[in-house]
Amino acid sequence: MSDVVRAALVQATWTGDTESMIAKHEEHAREAARQGARIIGFQEVFNAPYFCQVQEPEHYRWAEAVPDGPTVRRMCDLARETGMVIVVPVFELERSGFYYNTAAVIDADGTYLGKYRKHHIPQVKGFWEKYYFKPGNAGWPVFDTAAGKVGVYICYDRHFPEGWRQLGLNGAQLVYNPSATSRGLSSYLWQLEQPASAVANEYFVAAINRVGQEEYGDNDFYGTSYFVDPRGRFVGDVASDKEEELVVRDLDFGLIEEVRQQWAFYRDRRPDAYDGLVEP
Repeated sequence: MSDVVRAALVQATWTGDTESMIAKHEEHAREAARQGARIIGFQEVFNAPYFCQVQEPEHYRWAEAVPDGPTVRRMCDLARETGMVIVVPVFELERSGFYYNTAAVIDADGTYLGKYRKHHIPQVKGFWEKYYFKPGNAGWPVFDTAAGKVGVYICYDRHFPEGWRQLGLNGAQLVYNPSATSRGLSSYLWQLEQPASAVANEYFVAAINRVGQEEYGDNDFYGTSYFVDPRGRFVGDVASDKEEELVVRDLDFGLIEEVRQQWAFYRDRRPDAYDGLVEP
């Protein structure tokens, strides 16, 4: 079996309503499947606007159950139709008063494999996420999918190295990082942090950002989504900073073992010396 996995991601503009947003992503997924992709991932809370630019109770309406809500069920049907693994970031309602920023992972046969809940929740101007989301409590799962071992880390999480490392220790070959980040806040870091994390943990990263401006604030989401390999190199071109785009790239998973043998970062870890990292 080939070690090359054709993978896709979507950076999208907000359409104005959930139905058309989901329909647009379905068409992107079908096009990715026509191009031979085996896995695709969408941006943070892909079926909604980035409502965290404001703090208003009306936006709890975007939340739904995972996996039994309408969006994840529909994405299970799409995975079954296209034969692709799909990473589906949504606003999760677990039960009354319990809300999470979540990504469901669906296997290529439409089977729901599980979820990742965002651990690190920002609360700064334009990113008022603590108003909506509880911190994630579901660990750092890595899913054994038809396209390989896949993990998820969501947006603000990317600033924290501990989760990247735990995903590597749990066996990830590819980590999707769905995001919603604005030009003035983080554009300098965007092409620095994920490549560095891919190098430090010796796996592939799919970095996804929204693109454009939306009605709830002045955040300018700058796209420039990309895949990066375990040597920190972009796989193909980085996406546009202004336009919606489907990105499809071939990822050579054989490179992971090559790099781990050459650089040996996992061999040379010192967990016996790291106790201070978890002191409050």
